[in-house]
Amino acid sequence: MKSMEQKTKTVSKEADYLRALYQDWSDRMEANPNMTIADFRSLFDEWEKPTLEPEDVTYKTDTVGGVDVIWAYPIGCDKSKVLIYTHGGGFAVGSSSSHRKLAGHMAKALGVSSVVLDYRRSPENPFPAQLEDAAAVYKALLASGIKAKDIGTIGDSAGGNLAVSSVLKFRELGLELPGFVIAFSPWLDMELTGSTLESNAATDALISVPLLEGMIAMFIGDDSTKVRDPLANPLHADFNGYPPLYINAGGAEMLLDDARRLHARAAEAGVQATLSVVDGMQHVFPFLAGRAPEADEEVSRIAAWYRALQK
Repeated sequence: MKSMEQKTKTVSKEADYLRALYQDWSDRMEANPNMTIADFRSLFDEWEKPTLEPEDVTYKTDTVGGVDVIWAYPIGCDKSKVLIYTHGGGFAVGSSSSHRKLAGHMAKALGVSSVVLDYRRSPENPFPAQLEDAAAVYKALLASGIKAKDIGTIGDSAGGNLAVSSVLKFRELGLELPGFVIAFSPWLDMELTGSTLESNAATDALISVPLLEGMIAMFIGDDSTKVRDPLANPLHADFNGYPPLYINAGGAEMLLDDARRLHARAAEAGVQATLSVVDGMQHVFPFLAGRAPEADEEVSRIAAWYRALQK
């Protein structure tokens, strides 16, 4: 079960764009402690800024399984193979608009299509509404004739949680499981026990424990028992029989320990699990696709991993 630490002497100038954006958000949130959920959503829709537009990718607005989505179709892609992309944003912010370019880069690198979900967000729609939407899309794709083995779940941060936990939900529903799972900087631990929440606090420009606590309150409400529900906190899940899993994270981020623990739990269950940690990188550094070499190299590593799975 592979674990890779990608060492860099210095973070590239291009990669610092993401750190600077996150610091700007943090400063704006601190300056406006009474920010409304609408304000938060407007802020986090700026997440598309670091990602350069992928060349030769077209997009289509659609509804799949009753869920609003954006399809990313790289020119010449195999439309019979699909990435189900669940965006990050603490289950409450982020959107298909903020993530479509990143989904486009991933689809292009793998030679497949990608469908980015506008799943129902908290606090208006708390857990497990997000998983229900992911399951509805998955069942609709299967009903359309797409094979389970040709579908992968992928997501970042809270969406990385959903990429992992949606497969657990599919298993609970008795569905055939998808071919693979990709998780960028997954936020998994609703109990906030990770060691890097403290050790990386000085280097993470976005995440803070109060921010996570606020997102948890919106996601699961007042029922404290849900913080250990495997569908909300996959660190408590049984990974026996789980599909091949690729996890990445930035070495500078506070949620790094979530990625490490997921890799360890999956490996213990015999899952074909790969962990890639890139030194000095911020939360969900693949957002720098097309802009920074660290992100483009990571996308290439994922594409090579995917091609190896197909053999």
